[in-house]
Amino acid sequence: MKKTAAIFLLTLLMIAGQPWINQAHGQEPISVFIDDLSLKPDVAPVIYNDRTLVPFRAIAEAMNVEVTWDELTRTVYAAKSGTRVTLQIDNPVASHNDNRISLDTAPKIVSGRTMIPLRFFSEAFDCQVAWDSSLRRVSITTPPQIMTVIGFYALGDSQTSSWTDLFGRSYPEMAAGHTKILSELALGWYSLDKEGNLLDKSRTGWQRPDGWETVLDGAKQYKLACEMVIHVTDGDGTITDLLNDTAAMKHAARAISAEAQFYKGVNLDFEGLGYNDSGAELKQVQQNFTYFVNLLHQELGNKGLTLTLHAPNSAYPGYDYQALGKICDQIIIMAYDYGPKPEPISMVKQAVELACQSVPADKLILGISAPSETAESIPPKIGIAKRYNLKGVALWRLGVINDGMWQALDNSLIARKESVR
Repeated sequence: MKKTAAIFLLTLLMIAGQPWINQAHGQEPISVFIDDLSLKPDVAPVIYNDRTLVPFRAIAEAMNVEVTWDELTRTVYAAKSGTRVTLQIDNPVASHNDNRISLDTAPKIVSGRTMIPLRFFSEAFDCQVAWDSSLRRVSITTPPQIMTVIGFYALGDSQTSSWTDLFGRSYPEMAAGHTKILSELALGWYSLDKEGNLLDKSRTGWQRPDGWETVLDGAKQYKLACEMVIHVTDGDGTITDLLNDTAAMKHAARAISAEAQFYKGVNLDFEGLGYNDSGAELKQVQQNFTYFVNLLHQELGNKGLTLTLHAPNSAYPGYDYQALGKICDQIIIMAYDYGPKPEPISMVKQAVELACQSVPADKLILGISAPSETAESIPPKIGIAKRYNLKGVALWRLGVINDGMWQALDNSLIARKESVR
């Protein structure tokens, strides 16, 4: 039922005045949405002989499909994740994984553009396609995609229990619950002081609970990897003081590395850097943090290192994404707290685009803040992760994710399960 997301093709130019295009004068142009994200191609889809034709190039790029064009035979070849499609201009028979498929309408070239029927698009790439005639809107839902899915696990009261949300039972009982939707847990149990001492009971409220080993046992049983989160904020200058003290940084790196023996790796969440800095001062903040990350990376050896960072378009510019991306294994982009709720699609897309300019997409994970979202706003956020081919998504946090959100996650992705130590 859940098949690896593949992708598609199809290109199309809307040519006003062409007699074979059945589109009434004055009608609104047809809009296209992929995974609830608006697609804005340079040309609009059209209706031809009661069949919707959609733009190939824009859709192919949005879905990361590999496409080859043979000018001599006027043939398009497209492939992704085991799905192969061949289309020839003016030929009403296409090929889908070597199976011949009859088309309602043959592909055409109009003003240098290739056009193909939407129905074939849907069937060939296992997408769900809906047409709303009143809105003149095409909605395409891609198959669930395999991704890393990280759930932040923190303490909560009886109404926001991470344990109950994860395992579906009251502590210490457990069941599969929502474990199948997650790949790993980011366990928010640690902090640091300015001297570099590792704290499991901190002023921020992130505390390692009694019986924490039970969480690790449950995670292992349901094949969830675990990283220890070190969460520190700089509101009172704690991080600034720490990063200006080489001895304190070395002490912190050693302490974190020693505690990491119980986990797959470390998730470093230093928040608030660079808020009041600019110019040379900002550069120094970035260099200090990068130095500490590199120090920690060396101490950890073969343990994984995740960085949870404010987004590049946030109010906190104290993170050199390019330098940090070369050191760590993955970066969670906290693309939230922009003000409006749900988080604005435009801002989240901008955050991802900026991050992708400095860090390979397969190292990037899109952070999603559940308190800022709804069941309806979650799919477009996952759609952004799909469109930019990110490694996955991270959910802040277990305990505040409602049933509708879980269902949206289950419909949109398949958790990548890796070896659990």
